[in-house]
Amino acid sequence: MSTSRADWPNIQFDYKDCRVLVTGGTSGIGAGIAAAYRSAGADVTITGTKGALSDYDGDLAGYRYQQLDIEDSNSIDAVAGAIPRLDILINNAGFALPSIGLDEYEPDIFERAVRMHLVGGYRMSRRCAGKLLESTLPGGPSIISIASMSSFFGIDIVPGYGAAKTGVIGLTKALAVHWGGRIRVNAVAAGLTASRMTATTIANPEWSAPTLARTPSGRLGIPHDIAGPVLFLTSAAASWITGQTLPIDGGFTVAG
Repeated sequence: MSTSRADWPNIQFDYKDCRVLVTGGTSGIGAGIAAAYRSAGADVTITGTKGALSDYDGDLAGYRYQQLDIEDSNSIDAVAGAIPRLDILINNAGFALPSIGLDEYEPDIFERAVRMHLVGGYRMSRRCAGKLLESTLPGGPSIISIASMSSFFGIDIVPGYGAAKTGVIGLTKALAVHWGGRIRVNAVAAGLTASRMTATTIANPEWSAPTLARTPSGRLGIPHDIAGPVLFLTSAAASWITGQTLPIDGGFTVAG
């Protein structure tokens, strides 16, 4: 199954004239979500760390692009300020720092992980709120943040990432209350999903085999698995859902 397909056999989303911002949308889960919105007719802006779309190897034609350092407040402010209007914000940017050989038990690295995944997402949400409040999207404007299985379980190698992703759940609830019916705020907690960040984990049976054995669906995830629920949560069909975190994990969290 393609990781960028936006079609599902028994449902079709229509996001024509909708403006969507997907942070970290150049690869992995973010790219899958961005592709799904684009296929559903949305005008999609993605962010990445490189200077231009042409600096990436993949086919990213059809997107608007903004360079973003999610750890830098000025960069966040610049991206939010550059977007003329906005209906949906997907807070996805970031990665687990051990994937580049850093130890999140080191206090400075731990702090960096929290700044990246929790503070960065909060700042982007706050800076985009004014434009979201002007949206006329059916069902209302939405913010969706990407949480994790580390939001629910203690995963030894990622204390900073896990603490931040746990914080995403609390932040989702607080912002849903703060903005009430004006902006809906939800999160999805992704199980082990194929991406550049998880490639080493998935390729190592010591890590992936126990996860797969505990997953009732019998397979690991692909970005397309995350994209469908995200599009649902920002649709008018979900207009009475806010402050929630939806696990998308093939049943991992319910298995004994």
